[in-house]
Amino acid sequence: MNRTASAFLIVAGLTALLVALSFGLQMKGYAFASLGITRLDGLANSRTFIPLAAIYAFAGALITIAPIRLAGLLHVSAAKPIFSTSLVLLATIAGVQIARFAFGYDAALQVLIDWQFLFAAGIIAAHLSLETLRRGALLRTLAFIGFIVAMLACLYWTFRF
Repeated sequence: MNRTASAFLIVAGLTALLVALSFGLQMKGYAFASLGITRLDGLANSRTFIPLAAIYAFAGALITIAPIRLAGLLHVSAAKPIFSTSLVLLATIAGVQIARFAFGYDAALQVLIDWQFLFAAGIIAAHLSLETLRRGALLRTLAFIGFIVAMLACLYWTFRF
């Protein structure tokens, strides 16, 4: 949990500093500064997390039913990189919006209220509890079913309300 929080805060802080630098350059009249903001803004949005959640759910389902050695390999090679990617993308989005809010864009923090960020929170919560989900046979079975349902929902449901 400490590594997760510190990684999130460091990436969000670095992103906020880069956006602040770009805003500062833009205020001085340099036209190329808007390119940096556009690149950081286009890096990730909330819709990015739906396919990542599907891939993570598939990896989680395999981890819950695999033998311990294969589960360890899947955890290190599949689940951990997807978790890290989700964490970095979420921190980047938060850093950009915090920097925008600091430079006077009052509506910047409303972007963080998007319901699709629940997929990123789901990936982070599932990763932090994945070791617990492998303990008992009943918990493994329930976790496997939950991961399969989540994967199918992320892949084939439109999530339009």
